[in-house]
Amino acid sequence: MDLLKDPVNDRYVKTLKPPPHRPLSRNLMFPDKLKNKPDWKLLRDHLQKEGRIAKEDLFKLVADCNKLLKNEGNVIYLQDPLTVVGDIHGQYYDLLKLLEPKVGGNPENTKYLFLGDFVDRGSYSIEVIILMYAIKLNFQNSVYFLRGNHECRQLTAFFNFKEECLYKYDQETYEMLMDSFDLFPLACIINSKFIAIHGGISPDLKSIEDIKKIERYHEPPRQGLFCDLLWSDPVDQEQGYLDTAWKSNEVRGCSWFFGGDSANKFLQRNNLISIIRAHEAQLDGYKMHRWNGGQDFPVVITIFSAPNYCDVYNNRGAVIKFENNTLNIQQYQYTPHPYLLPNFMDIFTWSIPFVAEKITEMLYHILQTDIQGEDDEQISESDIQQFKQLTKQAGLQKQSTTGSSQGAQKNTEKLKNKIKFVSTMMKMQRTLREERESIIQLKGACPDKRLPRGILMKGKDAINDQLADFTTAKSVDLINEKMPYAQIPQESIQIKKPSTQRKK
Repeated sequence: MDLLKDPVNDRYVKTLKPPPHRPLSRNLMFPDKLKNKPDWKLLRDHLQKEGRIAKEDLFKLVADCNKLLKNEGNVIYLQDPLTVVGDIHGQYYDLLKLLEPKVGGNPENTKYLFLGDFVDRGSYSIEVIILMYAIKLNFQNSVYFLRGNHECRQLTAFFNFKEECLYKYDQETYEMLMDSFDLFPLACIINSKFIAIHGGISPDLKSIEDIKKIERYHEPPRQGLFCDLLWSDPVDQEQGYLDTAWKSNEVRGCSWFFGGDSANKFLQRNNLISIIRAHEAQLDGYKMHRWNGGQDFPVVITIFSAPNYCDVYNNRGAVIKFENNTLNIQQYQYTPHPYLLPNFMDIFTWSIPFVAEKITEMLYHILQTDIQGEDDEQISESDIQQFKQLTKQAGLQKQSTTGSSQGAQKNTEKLKNKIKFVSTMMKMQRTLREERESIIQLKGACPDKRLPRGILMKGKDAINDQLADFTTAKSVDLINEKMPYAQIPQESIQIKKPSTQRKK
């Protein structure tokens, strides 16, 4: 793992080690050819340094793991001791924190159940998948995955996992990983008393046998039991009250809200105590839905394991630790991670605001030389509209020197308005440059990737206020929780039957 060279000694941050120069060699990644298990600790450290692995080694890793996933049923059964993990969302450096002995536990002596949503939103989803698959291959009987709603083609294309695959590898890699996600199990029964799923229950779910009957090897549908297991939510009401047994989930754009009545009936029918699920960001990393009263065991427990979600939520992460039929919550804070340019953009795209600011400044000074002593106060909306009309004409073409004095005065006013407009643009461009990172974070959390109207003119403080707390971030990001309506190619939703017989 040779580090990147610095022949001219111009690395800006000398204390930060450069990333590995080349992908990890296969001999190091798979040191024991007979056991065919990757060295997960070496991989962990290599990826932590922003290293890569070769495409063919990634394909081998996934193919080996797929053999295990195919043999797992839709429902798996586990006993404690067990650590249950919620959403990770591409936050690789927080995953490393989670795997520490004092948090979730060392995988060498800890049984793990991951509730899905390994990818999207964060910038290190590929690294998360590589490490998770490597750990599963080493600890086949103690590490288990469930499918989340983000392990699908529709959401990964809508968010950033597909873009990450194309940036770090290629389209073939993306499609290979999507096929692998189709193999993930859907539910887990813990200690014969808890059901663990990613989203929630469904009006079509009467017994655990209904989950076992699902044909899971394809893209999740937009409705029905398969969809609901990944998408439904408990109602956000202290007593779990709903006017009806099930309410359409307008927040997600699909599936349902369920309340205390529906949850209790399902649990009683199946002799279960509680529903453990992920799927929703929580300020403290977890939420206990005590719909039967404060003294009773929670009907639903939500666990969320991505601290400071999207780098703006300021929430804590948490995991559930089962031991001797006792349930404990372990919280943890986020871990700083290396900076990547937003959306994996290149340096030339990143530099556009800097260049635009200088061009605007030049234009301002060119225009100002024609009129001296004019202030650069903020212009009105009518001035901007007037400028837009002017740009449809000949711009700054030389005006005729003939005509009345009234015409000359009118031309002077036009030029003044242009100067004021360019002055305003300079202020906005300066804000864009100086607060580039905060703006990108805010833009990523806003509907349609658009900033709130007028935010640039209000400056730095207004931008930081928008990113200040969990409630604001979650409210702004709410629209991104919906299932997108993009069409999935028909060939992507074909049911794929694995060659190996799966277990029930």
